[in-house]
Amino acid sequence: MSKVKTKGGLSAILRNQMFIPLAALAILVIFNLIADPSFFKITLGLNSDGNPVFSGYLITILDNASELVILAIGMTLVTSASGGQDISVGATIAIAGSVILRVLCGNAGFRPETMQHTVFLAFIVAALVSMAFGAFNGALVAYFKIQPMVATLIMFTAGRSIAAWINQNKLPIINDVEFGYFGNFIPGIPIPTPVFIAIICMGVAWLALKFTTIGLYSQAVGINSASSRLNGINPELIKFITYVIMGLCVAVAGLIKVSRISTINYSVIAKDIEMDAILAVALGGNALSGGKFNMWASVLGAYVIQFLTTTLYKFNVLSTALPAYKAVVVIILVVLSAPVVREKLNNLSKKKTAKAKEVK
Repeated sequence: MSKVKTKGGLSAILRNQMFIPLAALAILVIFNLIADPSFFKITLGLNSDGNPVFSGYLITILDNASELVILAIGMTLVTSASGGQDISVGATIAIAGSVILRVLCGNAGFRPETMQHTVFLAFIVAALVSMAFGAFNGALVAYFKIQPMVATLIMFTAGRSIAAWINQNKLPIINDVEFGYFGNFIPGIPIPTPVFIAIICMGVAWLALKFTTIGLYSQAVGINSASSRLNGINPELIKFITYVIMGLCVAVAGLIKVSRISTINYSVIAKDIEMDAILAVALGGNALSGGKFNMWASVLGAYVIQFLTTTLYKFNVLSTALPAYKAVVVIILVVLSAPVVREKLNNLSKKKTAKAKEVK
């Protein structure tokens, strides 16, 4: 009897959506504990400005994963509703960051000593621009019935050129130290500011999923668009809204990105981050073909990806080789999520359970 319960419990654990990201996280933790336990050491020291800050690989993971976590929230909704992914987020981050710097510079040239407008105003303008580009992508997908990857390929291709055009191909630099607070540290607070921004975004996502129907409607549209229409849901509108939300997430990530260095490099900023955002959704066990999703599994997937990236950097893996390692993860996830493989694993589990009952 106990054996049957044990096997049934194990089967339930293996089927749980959080199992894959938690298992991946456990493997990384164990590997680092064996290879170098100092990986988990956190110290409190002073930065170049004499302010107390926490440092260590874990802090780096929490800090650098912030943008990816925010993008994973939007990417999860887009994937759920449209059954495809937005591959333009990296290029749109460049646009959002360029807009922020353009507003902050105002008419004072490209290297003002002080910000000409508030960061709040710059962010609002960037958010409106990013949401407009998100609306453009959403309209192509929802109303023109273009496949998401093809529709967003337009902005993926042109986005960085648009970002450079906004600032006349110049590289604006904000010398005001207050702008750097959003991507680094606020004096007196030893935890990186992006960590708090990511937490706020997760809180907003939780509230939105709990008190609005966006999550339920996204899943309904992704599972069966025709059936959702019969139930009074407008599939096109829901898809459109998810891409607009993705644009808002991009604007927040763009603010963090340009604040980290107080300038922008159009060709490098957020390079390949769209692939990491998609991988976070997949690592969270969400079907890339759309439908039901677990937002927190995607968020955990984002942290796991950053954990992997930081681990590889620690062991001196070249940045040019990182995509190869991540490609292996993608292959494994795609294979495990394939309907044929899932069906075989499910049948295997049922056979083992049946045998256990016969033994009983």
